[in-house]
Amino acid sequence: MARRTSLVSLNQISDINMTPLMDLTFILLITFIITFPLIEQGIAINLPKGKATEMSNPQTRSISLNKERKLYLDNAPVSPEELAAAMQEVSRSDPNTTIYVRADRTLPYGEVVDIMKILNDASITRMALVTEAD
Repeated sequence: MARRTSLVSLNQISDINMTPLMDLTFILLITFIITFPLIEQGIAINLPKGKATEMSNPQTRSISLNKERKLYLDNAPVSPEELAAAMQEVSRSDPNTTIYVRADRTLPYGEVVDIMKILNDASITRMALVTEAD
């Protein structure tokens, strides 16, 4: 008995299925939306609220002090002595560098003053206290 249908009658699909591509695009978009705020701020600090203007200076360094009183220079942990030496080096190499000081709002005022004293001893004249917008 012979077959009446041909085995080679396969149709070629010439359209691209867009559904998987759209799913992938939305998953990537959601991933970036969720992770971007985490990447922007490496050290978790509860900044004080205040009203300030945006500062734009390409030559900046950041000093952070979290609520456990751990000191960071550009997201790298440092001791106060290492910070003082690094600030002396910054003052010598590029005096136009702006230093951003970020400190947790629950810290005593004296902790922030100690950092400011290190900057003053290093002859750093361009510094800013970072706050969270109201």
